[in-house]
Amino acid sequence: MRLHKVDTVVHTAALTGIRQCEENRELAWKTNVDGTRNLLQACLQSRPDCYFVHISTACVFYGDRGDYVESDLPYPKNFYSLTKLVSEFVVSEVRSDNWLIIRTNFVPRSRWPYQKAFKDRFGTYLFADDLANAIAKVLEKRITGILHVCGDKRMSMFELAKITTPDVQPMTIEEYSGPPLTMDMSLVSSRIKPFKLTYY
Repeated sequence: MRLHKVDTVVHTAALTGIRQCEENRELAWKTNVDGTRNLLQACLQSRPDCYFVHISTACVFYGDRGDYVESDLPYPKNFYSLTKLVSEFVVSEVRSDNWLIIRTNFVPRSRWPYQKAFKDRFGTYLFADDLANAIAKVLEKRITGILHVCGDKRMSMFELAKITTPDVQPMTIEEYSGPPLTMDMSLVSSRIKPFKLTYY
């Protein structure tokens, strides 16, 4: 990084498996919190004015109502969500300015990896390629602070899964056994317009 004098860093790396984070909290903390701090320190040593963009999650909110805006109070529901919220604090603490935290929820544009999908968990989802395009547009504007980058439609995980996997089956939270889940991850931005979830 010192050699190349990087002027923008988009930090996407994280341990995101909710069950994995719950079962291995030390690894989750080292990856999501300490990893973010280490990258920030490297940026400061290389180029103090580097534009640092940190990808966070809609799961920093409790999920009991949805349509969360940037100014709403976070309330993590599981350890994964906690590490992502703490990593946000790390970014704002280490960097005095020229940083951006993007909260979002997205999935790869590929076959749904499970036989079933929740019909009672909701979000304003984007596919990964949609999110990449959205981030590129945000970077052009050099926005700073906290920003919600979200899709233009609130939908269930089941509705989302059916786009790429027509034979996926519905399920409800009653059928689930594991760490607490954020049930409504839908976001709204008070700063920018939502982005379109593309179906092809």
